[in-house]
Amino acid sequence: MSIPEITAVEYLQRRATGAELTLLDVREDWELAVASVPGVVHIPMAQVSARLNELDRNKEVVVLCRSGRRSFEIAKLLQSNGYQASNLTGGILAWSRDVDPSIPTY
Repeated sequence: MSIPEITAVEYLQRRATGAELTLLDVREDWELAVASVPGVVHIPMAQVSARLNELDRNKEVVVLCRSGRRSFEIAKLLQSNGYQASNLTGGILAWSRDVDPSIPTY
């Protein structure tokens, strides 16, 4: 199974051109308290499989974590359940570096 990768910049460009994307943040609550991106759907990684019904199957889901490892696994899970899913390469660390340096890294 091939998992598409998308950068934070590409995500924002696609949103700006009207693409309907869901940004799913799979980090833990404490991680969001440290560094967050507005407009995300937050479901911690361990809860995603039980909460799939909260995600719109008609929108591509872009999965975000700290560095891209957890989000890659969740993107695989989503694809295996019939969702169109992509991994946000580099996670919140890349978002901070490439899009918004005011977001702290941890």
